[in-house]
Amino acid sequence: MIHPHTRLRFISEAVGYGVVATERIPKGTITWAKDPLDQTLGMEAVEALGPAFRPHLDHFTYRDNRGDYVLCWDHGRYINHSAFPNCITTAYNFELAVRDIEPGEELTNDYGFLNLEYPFEAFPEPGTDRTRILPDDLLRHHDRWDGQLRDAFRHFNTVEQLLAFLGPLPTLETARSIGNGAAEMDSIQSFFYADGALASA
Repeated sequence: MIHPHTRLRFISEAVGYGVVATERIPKGTITWAKDPLDQTLGMEAVEALGPAFRPHLDHFTYRDNRGDYVLCWDHGRYINHSAFPNCITTAYNFELAVRDIEPGEELTNDYGFLNLEYPFEAFPEPGTDRTRILPDDLLRHHDRWDGQLRDAFRHFNTVEQLLAFLGPLPTLETARSIGNGAAEMDSIQSFFYADGALASA
């Protein structure tokens, strides 16, 4: 489920639709959490759907660390890529805002941490020459993303968490313990699906 203070908006002809904030979303806020309505499809289920559905799955799903395809039921599936994302996934089935997101600002991910099946050609962005996003980017960039997440978790217990009700209690307690420094954060690298990256490198 995507954060309630967001809406779907047409961004441009090149990008299509994206997700923008309708109110300020502070750093450390859960911006998306996996919920029971999200569809998780194993490879057998994907193959059983047949080739007609494959383009939609390739476009709108991400793969978890087991290689299953996850299809978000709401407009969370429209979050666009940025080499400088303001939302980063965690090892706990939710994403965090790693900086303050202002009203009207687009929420973004880095597709490099979503276990791509094939390389993704991204639009150029000022400040980076990284336009080819690779299936094994989690191995290349997890240290940087971990650093941003650790910093964001410091704010976890001081901001309103409107999506906290979606997390199983042990997961939420772990997140709060990370936030107050009583527990160590699991690396985003634990989200890596090795077989997919090796198969499509």
